[in-house]
Amino acid sequence: MQSTLSLFLLPMLTHTEQTELDGLRRLDHQGISAVFDRYYPDVFRFVSYRLSDEIAAEDIASEAFVRLLEAAKSGRGPQTNLRAWLLATASHIVTDHMRKKYRRPTDELPETIADKNPGPSLGYEQKESEHRLKSAMSTLTEEQQNVLALRFNQAYSLEETASLMNKNVNAVKQLQFRALAALNRAMGDKQ
Repeated sequence: MQSTLSLFLLPMLTHTEQTELDGLRRLDHQGISAVFDRYYPDVFRFVSYRLSDEIAAEDIASEAFVRLLEAAKSGRGPQTNLRAWLLATASHIVTDHMRKKYRRPTDELPETIADKNPGPSLGYEQKESEHRLKSAMSTLTEEQQNVLALRFNQAYSLEETASLMNKNVNAVKQLQFRALAALNRAMGDKQ
């Protein structure tokens, strides 16, 4: 039996969140579909921000939901916060993906493949800027990449980010500050 104090420390679930968790535990098709519809856009945005590869982002976001179903089926699924569980799982899959990519680098596509952009000069500066940003982001720690993705790509508040990362607000502020400073230094080195 839980003490009264421990009941107050548990995060309060909204009716919708509790309904989603219950449907997921029962492996109810409508419940699973509702969870997917509600959380897939957030997971996809988070992953695509980390990777800058839309096809890989779709695969990884989908894999996070496959793992959610496997965990629910075996009784190991999330108990309170589906969004945090999915984003943490997606983050782990991204890290694994990056390790594999680092171990087995792929060759660049040949220049003979047609570019769907209107012209090479129109998007050059934007592509170069995106490449520098992606390169600079790769120098950050996983935790720094996550805080920047949650704060600036997902537009989560400090409180939401702290909750998702299991940190207090001041720790998130400090992590964000250090991540931005490190990103700024890395961008300066790339110029």
